[in-house]
Amino acid sequence: GMLDPAKVPGVGAMLVGSERVSAQVAADWGPGRRVRVGYGPTEVTVISSVGVADPASAEAPPIGRPIANTRVYVLDERLQPVPVGVAGELFIAGAGVGRGYGNRAALTGERFVADPFAGDGSRMYRSGDRVRWRASGELDFLGRTDDQVKVRGFRVELGEIESVLASHPGVRAAVVAAVGEGADQRLVAYLVPADQAEGIPDVAGLRARAGERLPSYMLPGAFVELAGLPLTPNGKVDRAALPAPDGARPELGGFVAASGATEEALAGVWAQVLDVERVGAEDNFFELGGNSLLATQVAARIRRVFGAEVPMTALFDEPTVRGLALVIDALGQDDTAPPITPTGRDQDLPLSFAQQRLWFIDQLEPGSTEYNVPSPVRWSGEVNVGVLEAALGALVARHEVLRTRLVADAGGVARQVIDPPSPFPLPVLDVSGAEDPPAAVEALVAADAGAPFDLSAGPLIRGSLVRLGAGDHLLALTMHHVIGDEWSGRVLRRDLTALYDAFRAGLPDPLPPLPVQYADFAVWQRQWLTGDVLDGQLEYWRERLAGVPVLDLPADRSRPPVRLPDGAAIRFRVPEETADRLRAVSRVSDASMYMTLLAAYLVMLARYSG
Repeated sequence: GMLDPAKVPGVGAMLVGSERVSAQVAADWGPGRRVRVGYGPTEVTVISSVGVADPASAEAPPIGRPIANTRVYVLDERLQPVPVGVAGELFIAGAGVGRGYGNRAALTGERFVADPFAGDGSRMYRSGDRVRWRASGELDFLGRTDDQVKVRGFRVELGEIESVLASHPGVRAAVVAAVGEGADQRLVAYLVPADQAEGIPDVAGLRARAGERLPSYMLPGAFVELAGLPLTPNGKVDRAALPAPDGARPELGGFVAASGATEEALAGVWAQVLDVERVGAEDNFFELGGNSLLATQVAARIRRVFGAEVPMTALFDEPTVRGLALVIDALGQDDTAPPITPTGRDQDLPLSFAQQRLWFIDQLEPGSTEYNVPSPVRWSGEVNVGVLEAALGALVARHEVLRTRLVADAGGVARQVIDPPSPFPLPVLDVSGAEDPPAAVEALVAADAGAPFDLSAGPLIRGSLVRLGAGDHLLALTMHHVIGDEWSGRVLRRDLTALYDAFRAGLPDPLPPLPVQYADFAVWQRQWLTGDVLDGQLEYWRERLAGVPVLDLPADRSRPPVRLPDGAAIRFRVPEETADRLRAVSRVSDASMYMTLLAAYLVMLARYSG
């Protein structure tokens, strides 16, 4: 990609490899030549498959078909073959597979595994590369499994983004990295321009072009221009040497300075949340790298800075500083919610509305397990059980809701009862000797999820440590939905990891005290959502839901007088063309993911309702 094809005339056939061959390289070198793309790790004697590049294609060329005496498998995490078009990990078998790594038995055992498809005792090499089959029988290279990252809850293939960006004629090379941690994590694109004098293309146009092929959560939040990509001594991209973005902002057009007190303060809020140097009045929150999780931070800071309660939908409707500033200025004092403050524990603590709903359902259906929330945590490496028990105890002590029970008084009114901190015993279950350890773990988790909780007796969280093998464990936690949900599950895993790492190193609890607890929120909610405020909230939803059509679908049986939890799981595969349409829907915005789920649900109904 760094060479000029015109400087090597007379070369009619080429075999290229080592790094992924982009569509741009194929377009530059393909005309008048036969360009073959070779793929293969050193562990399988250099080359395992070969494809032919089409210079007229907008896609990166495939890595082709396996060479003679070589077998390739595309497998999922359970080592089962995946269908055409579905990404999986590439395993390579055949005469070229090496014998292992010298004097590194553990690494050899991890990468050189038995070939279950050969049945002759031979081994296959686990490449760590993600690929997928084309309908033509060729393989597409997607990137490394360790290049698959999770950004704000979405699994992202960095190689897929790089391929789309590198297909732009103004980009010679592209590397994408995930920068930051947690909700502050964002994608940064490092681009080498095709013409150094012109620089990289206009970022707004580049994002719009990429948005035609990628969902919104895969669009980089910042773009950094490089004269060339940093390389390791053997010529591969050195990701560790990529420069920090330093608050780089995408220049999405002419910068318009904020004017007026509200715009200036709001621009400052956005700059802090998005970690960029400056924000203009016409800048779009989501084009600057914002997302639905960061939008919640913006709403919270607006509440503190302006004393105004701005609904989340306002940021989606008015994603610019100027537009949102008009919304803030139009809000009256009646729209402002009071702050949540700590409440004394010497009084009766009411249930929040969500807790009251779940308590009422539990009274109707005692012993139901519909609201049990399994939260398994995979734990790699050796586990110090005593330290893990201490970390779990500290976690429950930190979050009062994890040691809360719902107890009804003589009048039938339920209250929150917060128990004092206590040890968290952690039984250890060993399934390493089972015929199928993953299936044994799945059965254990399912059995635990099927055991009911007593909301009045507690505790409403329990766990066990399951040993799958040497250095491979699963922390099987289950809680009732009345004390936790998916969002709080992320907080649980984050805090538990921090506590375990600190205690294992002999350090004290590293987490700062919590300013408020869930019981404080429940008291705040009960005090604020009353009278005219509650009526206004209810009226809002009545207006929003007025005239919503009711989808009258055919049913195979009548609705019973009392709701039953009976049901079943039906597994099915969505056709590739349907999946493409769903991806196109999800590219509109983060909020459209709900529409994607609805579309998938309707596909299922159309297929299975007859």
